[in-house]
Amino acid sequence: MHESQLHLLRTRRFLPLFVTLFLGAGNDNLFKNAIAVLVLYRIAEQASYNGEVLVTVAAGIFMLPFFLFSATGGQLADKLDKAILIRVIKAAEVIIMGLGAVALFAGDVYFMLGVLFLMGTQSAFFGPVKYSILPVHLHEDELIGGNAFLEAGTFTAILLGTIAGGLLVLTDDGIAIISMGIVGLAVIGLAASFSIPRTQALEPGLAINPNLLGETWATIRRATKERTIFLSILGISWFWLVGATLLAQFPNLAKSVFNADNYVVTLLLVVATLGIALGSLLCNTMLKGEISAKYVPFAAFGMSIFLFDLYLACPEPGAAAGPLIGIGVFLESAGNWRVLFDIFAVTVCGGIFTVPLYAILQSRGDKAELSRVIAGNNILNALFMVVGAAVAAVMLGFDFTVPQLVLVMAAVNGVVTIYICGLLPDAVVKAFLISLLKLCYRVEVRGLENYAKAGKRAVVVVNHVSFLDAVLLAVFLPVKPMFAIDTRVAEKWWIKAFLRLVDLFPMDPTNPMATKSLIKAVREDRHCVIFPEGRLTVTGALMKVYEGPGMIADKSQAMLVPVRIDGMQYTPFSRLRGKVRIRWFPKVTITILPPRRFDIPANIVGRARRQLAGIKLYDIMSDMIFETCDRRQTLFEALLNARAVNGRKQLIAEDIERHAMDYGRFILGSRVLGRKLTPSTEKGEYVGVMLPNSVGAVMVFFALQAFGRVPAMLNYSTGTKNMIAALKAAEIKTVLTSRRFAEMAQMTETIESLGAHAEIVYLEDLKDKISFSDKAWGAISGPLARSIHKRLRIGPDDPAVVLFTSGSEGTPKGVVLSHANLLANRYQLAARIDFNPTDIVFNALPIFHSFGLTGGTLLPMLSGVKTFLYPSPLHYRMVPALVYDTNATILFGTDTFLGGYARVAHPYDFYSVRYVFAGAERVKEETRQTWADKFGLRILEGYGTTETSPILSTNTPLHYKPGTVGRFMPGIEYDLEPVPGISEGGRLVVSGPNIMLGYLRAENPGVLEPPVDGRYDTGDIVSVDAEGFVTILGRVKRFAKIAGEMVSLTAVEGYANAVWPGHMHAVVSVPDARKGEQLVLVTDKPDADRDDLLSYAKDQGIAELMVPK
Repeated sequence: MHESQLHLLRTRRFLPLFVTLFLGAGNDNLFKNAIAVLVLYRIAEQASYNGEVLVTVAAGIFMLPFFLFSATGGQLADKLDKAILIRVIKAAEVIIMGLGAVALFAGDVYFMLGVLFLMGTQSAFFGPVKYSILPVHLHEDELIGGNAFLEAGTFTAILLGTIAGGLLVLTDDGIAIISMGIVGLAVIGLAASFSIPRTQALEPGLAINPNLLGETWATIRRATKERTIFLSILGISWFWLVGATLLAQFPNLAKSVFNADNYVVTLLLVVATLGIALGSLLCNTMLKGEISAKYVPFAAFGMSIFLFDLYLACPEPGAAAGPLIGIGVFLESAGNWRVLFDIFAVTVCGGIFTVPLYAILQSRGDKAELSRVIAGNNILNALFMVVGAAVAAVMLGFDFTVPQLVLVMAAVNGVVTIYICGLLPDAVVKAFLISLLKLCYRVEVRGLENYAKAGKRAVVVVNHVSFLDAVLLAVFLPVKPMFAIDTRVAEKWWIKAFLRLVDLFPMDPTNPMATKSLIKAVREDRHCVIFPEGRLTVTGALMKVYEGPGMIADKSQAMLVPVRIDGMQYTPFSRLRGKVRIRWFPKVTITILPPRRFDIPANIVGRARRQLAGIKLYDIMSDMIFETCDRRQTLFEALLNARAVNGRKQLIAEDIERHAMDYGRFILGSRVLGRKLTPSTEKGEYVGVMLPNSVGAVMVFFALQAFGRVPAMLNYSTGTKNMIAALKAAEIKTVLTSRRFAEMAQMTETIESLGAHAEIVYLEDLKDKISFSDKAWGAISGPLARSIHKRLRIGPDDPAVVLFTSGSEGTPKGVVLSHANLLANRYQLAARIDFNPTDIVFNALPIFHSFGLTGGTLLPMLSGVKTFLYPSPLHYRMVPALVYDTNATILFGTDTFLGGYARVAHPYDFYSVRYVFAGAERVKEETRQTWADKFGLRILEGYGTTETSPILSTNTPLHYKPGTVGRFMPGIEYDLEPVPGISEGGRLVVSGPNIMLGYLRAENPGVLEPPVDGRYDTGDIVSVDAEGFVTILGRVKRFAKIAGEMVSLTAVEGYANAVWPGHMHAVVSVPDARKGEQLVLVTDKPDADRDDLLSYAKDQGIAELMVPK
């Protein structure tokens, strides 16, 4: 998993190796530079040697073992335990450094050169094993980070060793200090190596070739065997050619160009080292653990650009005369700062260039040969550096200046960059598209670590919202994906232009062998991307899902990776113009969910297996839509986000006054009204709301939300006594209502009674107090609405609303729902139902009920859907007429209300309606049939409770089974607890993000009673079939036990409705001395005859004990 990869420095898998490598690199350069300075400034003068020649010879002696022994080092690293080999090599370093200390004290040049040869030999053996052990101990997505730290650490150690060697060796006690230092560092390095975890010998039977030259040539040939690896080696070697050549010219650059002393050379080395280190670490951040060369061409291009600018920034050699200048004088010139920046930028690009190439080298090819391949890389690195040094020496011999040498390097590196672009056209195009898409759409990829968790074999299923979806996935997914696509679509020109970025798998839908071929391709460890909907969405929501991708995952035994693209549906590249607000550059997110197995029981075969695969895949996709929605916000923040998405002019609310309200005016009104309410209420206080369905009522609701007050929706249909109990339970001190409502509903006396327990605030009075300055504040502070709301520090898990139960089983309870509860239920329904801003919801269900509040009000208003609020569902003639007049497309109701509308409505009144949702009570077959016959509409029956915000399940256009309440919503977990006497089904207990915070009771005022373990016992007995459809068998309290058998009173009422439709029936149980209980039918049918019931029961195979008396 990619984080910052800093965790590697805390693991035994990496830290001991890093310390060992760091100390070794520092030690090499400490000794090398000490020798160089000692020879140049002391020994050469004393013994009449040519110091420059000796330093050049020393460099050659150190490089010679890389050509002679790297191949043997690679063989040993593949043959032996790498950790043990490192310890042996580090032990040899202790001995060599001991000899080096003796050589320094002796002052013998040839002794020093001999030790230098041994050091080069030790480094030649260490080189292959230090890089080949990385992929053994690190995960693949840690290789970039591991190499970044090694590169940064190596160059930092080189710098420190070089500086220390030069500064100390000529001091009075310098030789003693350096001698102790090199031995001490070697000993510490050896100690650190003992903490490196041991490894398995990958090829213990490998015979070591004693022919050094022959094995060297074989090693180079082995490195060229696989093209990707060889190209990486060439890239690394080119980096060392450019880098070593540039670093070698720093003394000449400082002295001949800037007339500067050795301290400026050190400054240039420091800047270069910092650049390499930063570039290495920056590469890790850019790639996020992905092993890819996609940034290599850009890094090479950057090296050329900054090398060229370095040439331009350098003055003519010899322009500066006089004594050598120090760092202080050097930094006084602005032009010299430009030189430092160019060196820094070149080396940053070098770090970005080389790190992924090392990772590619380590992750590709045969692991048993990796050390020998790295040995080949080291040989070619050394060869390229020698060639670079030779060419530089020849050019300088022909009177080229150092700036001209830099110019030639920039030009040649530019040619190499063009060559790299030719080798990696996909990477170049992909990197360009990533930059372009991020610039235009601020693309954010979430859960990228989940993609790697899928392993090598995966089916990636994605929702399809725009024509750019495939491009987004091609450039932002970590590996080159394979897209399954219709053969006709594959012939389109714009698809052919897309071919370089992906592997296409054209499928002919008419060819039954096409799916088998795709399954075979996935079995070959491929990642296959499929859009299960088979087309772009034209609704904005998830459409029909084909079972094919599920069957492919099932038969190929691949992991299924759900991916959601969100935001592109608002662009001109979607098919939602006229349905959503189109804009050119919305923010786009790509969310990758954890992979999962697609398991179907082996005993299910044929068509049943395909059908179940389709259902399971749809569930995965709809769960994905739900899980990727932002529930961690408040209702008011969700309202502000809805305005941002749909536009401030989008109409969202209308009532019988017929003054439609858009987002802009609605939010402005809510904020102004809420500010007026703040002086008399406190943050977090429960504030009573006693208003009918209207724009004003909803505005009051959001006015309280905007300023952190919690609306307590009083159910005025339950009577004065229950409302007073509600006030007590929630400790409500203030009730908001309307004089007009009180008069029209004839509730003046009731409100006066409530006034004895709480302060009554009339909206008409508040309206009169709103001044011009209040409105001006609202308009001016509008852009700051979000930040003003955030300052209240309201969390998604804080209470958002209190709803009250009817009190049919005693005193009403307050049900406290959080912001996250309500938003979860909104998103759960949105994941299964397609609706968009072209819809119009007609809501006559009171907003003091959860069905009317969540389904009929919050769901549409927070989704850009206009809602028409009607004050009473009992107006059976007015509701159909207004549905017709408002062109409503979605209607919410109960069986009672829908039955009433159907009796009086004209067949054309519901012509515009797409969906009719029913809940709160069981839908009779008579009602369902009437709506189907008279209006051509299916009633989508659902089920829920106030405590679950409320919707738990519902039938949908895609999954519909009459007589059931549909399938559970995404995110709902349930248990069916056994009930004695019930053989099929059980008592439903649910949990999920929409479960209430808890109850408020009048017996314990203001004290929240959370559900035990976050689970809610519905008290209903249900059954769930194989397809997930839920059937309500009845309430636990509505079962009778007759002769040891549990009988559902609800089911018996259903039989009575079937025998005598159009009448009211109720079944109760009474004690019976013989059978325990007996059933009694209460009906308004005057001539009801039990024989009719018995006859029906016999025809339907119903036991006689279920026939009431």
